[in-house]
Amino acid sequence: MNVTLHKPLLLSLCIALAACQTAKHDEQPSAVPSLAFADGAVVMDAENAQLVRDDRFWPGADQLMIRPDARGLQLFDAQGQLLSQLKGRFEGLDHRAGGHGLLVATIDQMRQQAVLLGLDRAHRWSQPLYIPKTDFAIEGLCLYRDSARNEFVFLLGEDGIGEQWLIAADERLLSAPQRVRGLSLPPESGYCQVDDQSGELLVNEEGVGVWSYAADAEAPLLRQPVDIRQPFGSIAQAAAGIALVPGGLLVLDPETGALHLYRQDGGAWLSHSVLPLDALVEPEQISARLTQRGLELLLIDERGAHRARLDWQPEASAATPVIPVLPAQVQTEPVPSLGDAADDPAIWVNPNDPSNSRVLGTDKKGGLGVYDMAGKQLQYLSVGRLNNVDVRSGFSLDGKPVDLAVASNRDHNSLHLFAIDQRSGWLSDIGQIETPLGDIYGLCMFKDEQGAIHAIANDKDGRFLQYRLDGVTGEPRGELVRSFKVETQPEGCVADDRNQRLYVGEEDVAVWTLDARADAPTVLEKVIGVGGPVHDDIEGLALYQGEKADYLVISSQGNDSYVVLDARAPYAMRGAFRVGLNAQLGIDGASETDGLEVTSANLGGIWSRGMLVVQDGRKRMPEGPQNYKYLPWAAVAEALGLD
Repeated sequence: MNVTLHKPLLLSLCIALAACQTAKHDEQPSAVPSLAFADGAVVMDAENAQLVRDDRFWPGADQLMIRPDARGLQLFDAQGQLLSQLKGRFEGLDHRAGGHGLLVATIDQMRQQAVLLGLDRAHRWSQPLYIPKTDFAIEGLCLYRDSARNEFVFLLGEDGIGEQWLIAADERLLSAPQRVRGLSLPPESGYCQVDDQSGELLVNEEGVGVWSYAADAEAPLLRQPVDIRQPFGSIAQAAAGIALVPGGLLVLDPETGALHLYRQDGGAWLSHSVLPLDALVEPEQISARLTQRGLELLLIDERGAHRARLDWQPEASAATPVIPVLPAQVQTEPVPSLGDAADDPAIWVNPNDPSNSRVLGTDKKGGLGVYDMAGKQLQYLSVGRLNNVDVRSGFSLDGKPVDLAVASNRDHNSLHLFAIDQRSGWLSDIGQIETPLGDIYGLCMFKDEQGAIHAIANDKDGRFLQYRLDGVTGEPRGELVRSFKVETQPEGCVADDRNQRLYVGEEDVAVWTLDARADAPTVLEKVIGVGGPVHDDIEGLALYQGEKADYLVISSQGNDSYVVLDARAPYAMRGAFRVGLNAQLGIDGASETDGLEVTSANLGGIWSRGMLVVQDGRKRMPEGPQNYKYLPWAAVAEALGLD
């Protein structure tokens, strides 16, 4: 019987109604693989051990086994000969192989701490890297290597407590591990494994089943069931040890002595077969590696470790295209408000000293922050719930030249204006302009060919209002010069002053463009729709205007990426990227991005080709209020091959 699993499940509702099932029969039954134990029954006395899963770091490594116990951490060959030992008392185990050797994660029983160790080609152990002592007893641990070759360890604790720590970058242990995030995990969890290719963390809940989480540091903490106990799933009584192989998953039920096999089908796990393990006594742990003849297994029960061979070769899923991950170089201090607060940045370029430019960032629960190029907050204007902000230079206020920032104020459904001193970058609140919008949301600015500055605001109902601004009297005024509408909720927009074009984002539909001039027809032309590289919501839009080419940058919030297009028809797709963590600088990546901004101005140093600023919707390392991340445009250009 094949079981279709891994669908969203409200377990409590299933129990209450006694009518919710995750099972679905496939039309064709699966062939049951045969399992054969090696001669000699018990291979060695062991409470925990793993087969080394590949030989990338020295020939024949795929014949090795690692065992932690009260005597030490030991490496054995296929004949059971001890090759290397690190004295100590250890329990729990996971490993990753690489070009430099093995990375091993275990628990030092004497210190009650997780520890990371390297094992080189000469079988020499590195100096230990200890995870700081946790507030909970560690029941299990597992390793994860992401697409940017950052390495993490997950710690499983009592009563549903867990943590994720960054421990290595590019196969090199860090000088000090960095806590990424706390995890709310199922109770009675002691086993986990991570599929590095898909970024899937699998965790057991002994009396319930197996759960799937996203392992990526920037992923939301959501879970889905892989399989659960009968009658809602196929597990008879309990779920314990877990092993992953390409395209396959193995889970032990120690109470019934059964081995559950699952094969991968797209993003789901399908139950393939259940094998009895009559020769074993309450098997708790399993390790597996793929060979040309099937799977080699190491099963551990109350008597020790047993070798077995399983004639099953699940088909590995096709590798998904990897989106380049570019490390953030600077992060701002957090916004004062908790929760979903930071939203949209703007960049003010200092005309006298570009290296002393400013980043403005809205706090949609309280005001506007002003940051320097190192991310330090210089000002915080507590003026209300500001959602989006934009800047333009050359505004005349009572006959004095100032630069201008305008934000959408959701407390008053108004345009909120700030003068920027052209020498110091200091912001001053100069007032608000009322609008008839009932729920003001996004905003951008535009300077027309005559030098007049416009503010273009939108409402959640799809309306856009365009105002021509002036400050001749010393009080800001706005003249409504035109309006237009999209069918559903918009937010992000950006104007191309050079070519007098406006780009607007309709969150669940598309990016559109139209003539930005006040007297021009409001005919919308589609730039790119949701689907393919752009995943809804479409959020921030920004325009990079270089010497050779102009690019439109889109926040594709649905898959935590940033899409780059040519900013002229036919709007050719130039690529996508993500902003990832910077292990050396201790800066987390960016995800669930709302607003973003980019400049092509030479701001000096690594910013000589300009700078991209993105809002970070999930603050990690450590967890805290949201902030903004800076990235050199040169890194984007190199990754995507841009002019």
